[in-house]
Amino acid sequence: MPEHLELQQLVGGVLQGGVRHRSLSWLQCSCPYLGIILATVSSLFFSLCSVIVKGLVDINPIELATFRFIGVLLPSIPIALYKEESFFPRGKRIILILRCFVGTTGLMLSFYAFRHMPLADASVIIFSTPVFVAIFARLFLREACGMFNVITILLTLVGVVLITRPPFFFDDDSTSLVDEQVIETNYDVWGPVAALSSTLFGANAYVLLRALKGLHFSVIMTNFGAFALVYTLIVCYYLGAICWPLCGSDRLLVIALALFSFGGQILLTLALQYEQAGPVAIARSADIVFAFIWQIMFFKETPNVYSVLGALLVVSSVMLSGLRKWALALPRDSDLRKRLKCLFIE
Repeated sequence: MPEHLELQQLVGGVLQGGVRHRSLSWLQCSCPYLGIILATVSSLFFSLCSVIVKGLVDINPIELATFRFIGVLLPSIPIALYKEESFFPRGKRIILILRCFVGTTGLMLSFYAFRHMPLADASVIIFSTPVFVAIFARLFLREACGMFNVITILLTLVGVVLITRPPFFFDDDSTSLVDEQVIETNYDVWGPVAALSSTLFGANAYVLLRALKGLHFSVIMTNFGAFALVYTLIVCYYLGAICWPLCGSDRLLVIALALFSFGGQILLTLALQYEQAGPVAIARSADIVFAFIWQIMFFKETPNVYSVLGALLVVSSVMLSGLRKWALALPRDSDLRKRLKCLFIE
């Protein structure tokens, strides 16, 4: 989801700021896969957020986004205060506002998609955001877009088409993997439209993050959380959706949504401190696995063949991109880098 991209800034921000938890360094020595484990648990928390959004059908998804942004804002403010960072630095304000707008819009669209699509399908489409970054980085930042990027983009597009199954390519019916019976597609066209739009907004948010590379991550996340909170409250007021959940269980789930969001961000923060961005991106593919599990377990929706094939293509593209990022970070004389030279095609 879009706010996950915010934490990629930690790769540079943490190293530049020198923030390293020495008291936990012994954990990394005793468990060399600590970063991967933390990223996987982070994916578990984020996937549970998606389950809550889909399950709370009596609460407007935009209102749920408001509670989630509280989970973004609260941990960011004390970090920015501790680092004595300027909350709204000059020279970066317009880009910050643009980043906040596209990020907030992207997340609201993703919540709409979770509500109106099978959970796994929406998760896969939104998860493909990093692959589309290459397109917008080429358009706006003039970054190179080589053959490797073209291949991953094409794989992702084919995967997204298989998942969304537009009527002019596919029939209205699809086949379940379990009983091979024809079942009706149970979501309208606006669900896939919202998911694809969320992906495009998320990719642009990533490009804007690159333009904000010099800022500490806490400044970006504080602005993002504050802007998003105001933005979603205005939208909720316009929709007449500002209300505290009436049911006690719904209130607990709303609180859990904010807590899972907070926990997922903190764990992803630690994961990026203890591991390179490439392996962490690969580990975060567990988000898709969890989505399929929750879809079957909680919502009794069996994925069809097209969804599974599309998910495999999208996840493969993201994992290849993460593997390439990791390989590029290896020493030039590394034997492993030489073995992975096929990932360096331009």
